[in-house]
Amino acid sequence: MSVDKATSWAFCEDVVAEDEVLVGARERAAELGTAPVSSGTGALLTVLASTAQAQAVVEIGTGTGVASLYLLRGMVPNGVLTTIDAEAEHHRAAKEAFAEAGIKTTRTRTIAGRASDVLTRLTESAYDLVFINTDPEDVLTLVDQAYRLLRPAGLLVVNDALWHDRVGDPARRDEQTTAMRQVGKHIREDEQLLTALVPVGGGVLIAVKP
Repeated sequence: MSVDKATSWAFCEDVVAEDEVLVGARERAAELGTAPVSSGTGALLTVLASTAQAQAVVEIGTGTGVASLYLLRGMVPNGVLTTIDAEAEHHRAAKEAFAEAGIKTTRTRTIAGRASDVLTRLTESAYDLVFINTDPEDVLTLVDQAYRLLRPAGLLVVNDALWHDRVGDPARRDEQTTAMRQVGKHIREDEQLLTALVPVGGGVLIAVKP
């Protein structure tokens, strides 16, 4: 990659300035050892949620609520975010961020548990966007479950799709890189889906359900 390209990508990450609420959520992420989405990825999530006029969104991997805030800001005013995380401590931190942002409690539904178990209990074809932000080894299984939840024209969004810039390098064959590479291949080979891979943050894979 050229120096100019690297500079441009870095510039893109800082196009949208973050407010005190997001800064606070990032600080809590550092304290808890979670990796929040980049500011560039967050801005993209807001645009995607807004473009979809999302009323119902599922997020897999709450963390401390950084991505959640970006999604909520793009959703319609009465839209509801269902966010799933196995760690109750993460949900407490996210709820703190939601309160600081002045988000009504009726707009968020936090569910503690394994995503693979929780998704089976959610209503089929009821969601406008599903955002997957979790360990690569789990993503492939979750993609098919997420697809079931989406309405026609719904968006499937996978974070870290380039996995630390390793997915595009065929010499990288570690378990996590291989898992994320398989996710991309699985989605791209579905001829019904319209897909795009955006090189922002750790890479964002987007697919539209027909």
